[in-house]
Amino acid sequence: MEDDSLTPEIHGESTQPLLDEQLPREKVPGLCSVRWGLAFILHVSFFVTYSQRVDLSIAIVAMVNNTDQQVSLNVSADVCPESSPVPHNTSQHREVKAPVYDWTPETCGFLLSSFSYGYLITQIPGGYLTGIVGWKPVLGSGLLLSSILGLLLPSAAECGVAYLALIQALRGLSQGVIFPAYFTLWTKWAPPQELTCLMNFADAGTTLGTFFTLMVGGITCQTLGWPAFFYIFGSVNCVWGLLWFFLVFEDPDSHPCISVTEKEYITSNSTQKGPCHSWSLPLLPMLKCRPLWAIAVAYFCCDWLFYTLLTLLPVYLNHILHLDTRESGFLSAPPYIGNWLGQIGTGLLGDFLVAKNLLQLGTLRKLFTALGMLCPAALVLTVPYVGCNRIIVVILFTLSMTLISMTGAGFAMNLLDIAPRYAGFLHGVINTMANLSGMAAPTVAGFLSSQEHTGK
Repeated sequence: MEDDSLTPEIHGESTQPLLDEQLPREKVPGLCSVRWGLAFILHVSFFVTYSQRVDLSIAIVAMVNNTDQQVSLNVSADVCPESSPVPHNTSQHREVKAPVYDWTPETCGFLLSSFSYGYLITQIPGGYLTGIVGWKPVLGSGLLLSSILGLLLPSAAECGVAYLALIQALRGLSQGVIFPAYFTLWTKWAPPQELTCLMNFADAGTTLGTFFTLMVGGITCQTLGWPAFFYIFGSVNCVWGLLWFFLVFEDPDSHPCISVTEKEYITSNSTQKGPCHSWSLPLLPMLKCRPLWAIAVAYFCCDWLFYTLLTLLPVYLNHILHLDTRESGFLSAPPYIGNWLGQIGTGLLGDFLVAKNLLQLGTLRKLFTALGMLCPAALVLTVPYVGCNRIIVVILFTLSMTLISMTGAGFAMNLLDIAPRYAGFLHGVINTMANLSGMAAPTVAGFLSSQEHTGK
C-alpha cells in the first residue's frame, strides 16, 4: 500500500514499513504466552461484538410478516419458486408465539443500517480518547454497554421502528470505540514479526461470532421465538463484558503474571516505544499522507462488500430463494467458516513469508490487498447469473468470504506499519469514512431485494 519514496513523516515518526529490520528471535513462550492469551481473549470479545452486529439480520427474518411479501414475489417470473417444504415449515413457525411486523424490505434495510449511523460518530473520539486514557477502559466500556443495549431490542421493537432504530444506533455508538482501541492495543503488545498473526487470530473472532449466531440464531428464533434469542445472547454477552475488565491489562509492564523474558521480548521489539499521542495531533501531515488515503479507499471498498454479506445474506436467502429461518441460518454460515479459517491462515502465511524473506513487507501488503479485494468482487458479481441454485450461490459466497480474508495481511495492517503511535486515531478516522459503506450497502441491498429480480 505504501510507496517509500512518497511516504512522509508524521511529526518526526517515519511511516516507512519495517521492511528490513533484523528482529531478534529469542527463546520466548509461544502459544502458551500472555500475548497469545490476550489474542484469545480478544478473539472471544470480537465473537461477542459481531454476534451483536449480526443478531438483528438473522432475527429480522422471523420478525417480519412475509405473507404479503411472498405474494408480491410470486408475481415475478424472475424470482425463484418456493420449495415444497416451505409451507410445512411455515406452519411450524407459527407455533412459537412471537410478535411479527409488517415491515417492507426498505424498512428492514434501514433498521440494519441504523447500527452504522451510531458507529460512525464515536470512531474518531474513541481513537483519540484511547491515546489519552488507554485502550483497556475504552474497549471494555464499549463492549459492555453494547451488550446491555442488546437486551432492550425486543422492547424497542414493540414500541416501533423508530425505537428499534434508536437502540441499534446506540449499539453502534458503543461499538464505535472498540476497534480504534484495539489498534492501539497491539502497538504495546505485538512484536512486529508476530503482528499479522496475532491480529488476524484476534480478528477471526468476528467471523466465528457471525458464524455461530447465524447457525444458532435461526434455530433459536424458530424454536423459542426471536425475543428469547436476544435475551439469551444479551445475557451471555453482558457476563463476558464484565469479565473483560479482570482479564486484560494495559501493557506488559502492568501485567502481574507475564514472565520477564516475554516482557523484555515484547517491549524491546514493540513498534510503540514511547507513550501514545498527546492532546495535540499532526493533522495536516496526516491529510497530506497519500498512503493514508490509499488505505482509506481500500477500507471503504472492502467494507462495502463485507457489510453487504454480513447483513443481507440471510435476507437474500429467505426472500429470493424462499428458505425458511432455519435453512437461511445454516446456509448463511459456510461463508463465515471459510473467512474464519482464511483469517487465521492468512496471519500465519503473512508472517512466514516475511520471516523467510520470501516477500518484503510492503510487497506482502500490496499483493494480499489486491488478491483479497479483486477475487471476491469477481465472485459476487457472478451470483445473479447462477439462477436459483442455492448450492452454487452459497459456494460463491463462501469462496468470496474466504478470499476477502487475505486483506487481513494487506491494508488492514498498514496503519501499524506506517504510524503506530497514531494508529488508534487514524483507524477511527479511516474507518469512519469506510463505514459510510456500512450505512449505504444494506439500504441499497434492501431496496434492490424489493425489486423482486435476481438478475438485477
